[in-house]
Amino acid sequence: MMSQLQSDLKQKSKCVLALMLSFSILTCSDVGNESGMFIELDPRLDVDQNGYFHLELLRNTWQTTHRISGFVTIDGEAAELVRVDWTSSHYWKLNDTLGHYIEYGYTDQLEYVALDTTFITGFDNFIVPTINCCSYSNADGEINTMLAPVRSMSGDTMTVGIQTSDEEPIGEIYIVLD
Repeated sequence: MMSQLQSDLKQKSKCVLALMLSFSILTCSDVGNESGMFIELDPRLDVDQNGYFHLELLRNTWQTTHRISGFVTIDGEAAELVRVDWTSSHYWKLNDTLGHYIEYGYTDQLEYVALDTTFITGFDNFIVPTINCCSYSNADGEINTMLAPVRSMSGDTMTVGIQTSDEEPIGEIYIVLD
């Protein structure tokens, strides 16, 4: 049953896929229209008159996390186990040190103190994506991913792409990082 579902979804992904963003609809013009598969996204962000979404970055922390949700339907019915791949135009790099680990313990007087600090190193130029790579729709057709831009991206416009197979992205949204 699983391989039949995957086969059907792969075939359907070659047909029209519509991406509904709030009240606007984007469709793929270079693909047929027999599929019946639709992906409705809910970025849960304010949208401006140009159709760009706006995410307010936190100023007192390095990274701002935000969930993007949506629903997948095929012929009007919730579609379960549809893999959705997410891409983002933005990445960032780690320096050599990822962080540190502090070992705590008790003294003979039962005082809780830091005993030792170990730095976690060896991550120089490690690429960190700003979005989770993929998600699967649940029984209700719901999909979710986490977006996590960093403070230094303030003022940029991030492109978030969505696709359901190894094909070209089927749609994208633009998020201004305020």
